Amino acid sequence: MTDLERSHKGQMEEIRHQIATVAAKLIAEDGATYAIAKSKAAQQVLGKNKAAQEVLPDNETIDQQIHVYNQLFLSHSQPQRLLHLRTCALKVMQELAQFMPHLTGAVLNGTAGEHSEIVLHLFVDNTKDVAIYLLNKGIQFDVSESHSQQTNLPKNKGRAEPQETLSFMLHNEVIHLILFSVDDLRNSSAKKTPRATIEALQLLIEESKST
Repeated sequence: MTDLERSHKGQMEEIRHQIATVAAKLIAEDGATYAIAKSKAAQQVLGKNKAAQEVLPDNETIDQQIHVYNQLFLSHSQPQRLLHLRTCALKVMQELAQFMPHLTGAVLNGTAGEHSEIVLHLFVDNTKDVAIYLLNKGIQFDVSESHSQQTNLPKNKGRAEPQETLSFMLHNEVIHLILFSVDDLRNSSAKKTPRATIEALQLLIEESKST
């Protein structure tokens, strides 16, 4: 690698870091989605210059910066908010235990803040069973579709497959139940998605209370 190439690579890494830092603030403070945060952050860092795809940080890099931002600026409130969300998630998961619930997203990885919502993956033989269960409990919900490329869900046959999603308010928090078949839980690509069972979430909560 020539000196010019090293210099260019260093510049790209620095720009990527700056975009990730700004995007992290937008997500932590304003609740922006990753896509919107990247776009706005790129505009702030690069001005009118269009950002090349290669210079945009991935979600994992942004998550690292969210952790840093939370520690620097939200250390007085974010840990309590995270614990509250995890506790709410645990209550919902215990209620829905028969559907093999798994926690995912910001509430799992620890970046959750004031605007974060609880995302659960459920694995069922018949998705209608979940809807019937909620209705029998008197819980009104909205039905939508989530795409794997937008929600960090496993991909099927290389395509972004829409997943039925049931959303509702409970314990004053927004809950999203993304429904999968039982077979998806055994799928090798699905196993790469960070998820926590009821038992794993209980351990996380216990650890956070002991620190």
